Amino acid sequence: MSESTKKIIIFVISDSAGETASKLAQATMAQYPTVDFEVYRRTFIQDKDALMQALTDAKKLDAMVIYTIINAELVALTEDFCEQAQIYSFNVLTPPVQEVSKRANIEPTGEPGALHHLNKNYFRRIKAMEFAVKYDDGKDPRGFLKADIVLLGVSRTSKTPLSLFLANKNLKVANLPLVPQAQIPEQLWQVDPKKIVGLTNDPAVLNGIRKERMRAYGLDPDTAYSDIDKIREELDFANKLYEKLGCVVINVATLSIEETASMILNELNLEDHSYFITDNDQAGNFYR
Repeated sequence: MSESTKKIIIFVISDSAGETASKLAQATMAQYPTVDFEVYRRTFIQDKDALMQALTDAKKLDAMVIYTIINAELVALTEDFCEQAQIYSFNVLTPPVQEVSKRANIEPTGEPGALHHLNKNYFRRIKAMEFAVKYDDGKDPRGFLKADIVLLGVSRTSKTPLSLFLANKNLKVANLPLVPQAQIPEQLWQVDPKKIVGLTNDPAVLNGIRKERMRAYGLDPDTAYSDIDKIREELDFANKLYEKLGCVVINVATLSIEETASMILNELNLEDHSYFITDNDQAGNFYR
């Protein structure tokens, strides 16, 4: 396949922060690593003048338009403009909203940015983030008994990033770094194995990650920390512990944080609670 030389412009237009449309644009671009993309964001568009300016700019650049707008009049204006200007456009929000209206026989609120209300769900997320920070790196083993998920792994298996990513989905996560010489906290043996995830990696991959880590600190990359035999010893220790615990084990060698998090949710039969949780919802007993 020949490498593309033409830059592709994407306009993200939204009546709110534009995160949903931006993620769709990013997912699309990720499929074409050799293509040169440029993304323009036009957010908090809530009147005709601002919308027309954004669409006119998109037309001048022959851009693709991905938009999330809830106001029916502004949606119709966008559709008409893009059709007449022969601009590719994709309406992310309206089709599923209309389908829910049809099935539930109720009209949507029509409120821009409703996803980002400072509601009960939002403050649960903040608490989950605070929990992840408090119980990061085994700072307080008592957190294992309060957590929805306990992540285990040797150094550089993405425990902290995963903890924060899952916290953003309203899950309380604690993690523990595994070192062969260190004693395992007694609280870990009291945790339901169904809540524990053991993270592992391929020795060669972990070796490269650790060497790069040392270089980033301006240090010699060839140390005991990055020694391949020491890494194998650590991974062997971790895998034996996982077997004793009877927990889920995930190899993160080729996985992104998002992919690993999705696998964790699937393996532990947990739901993504990062969106709407009603006031009378039990939140899957995550907040006891």
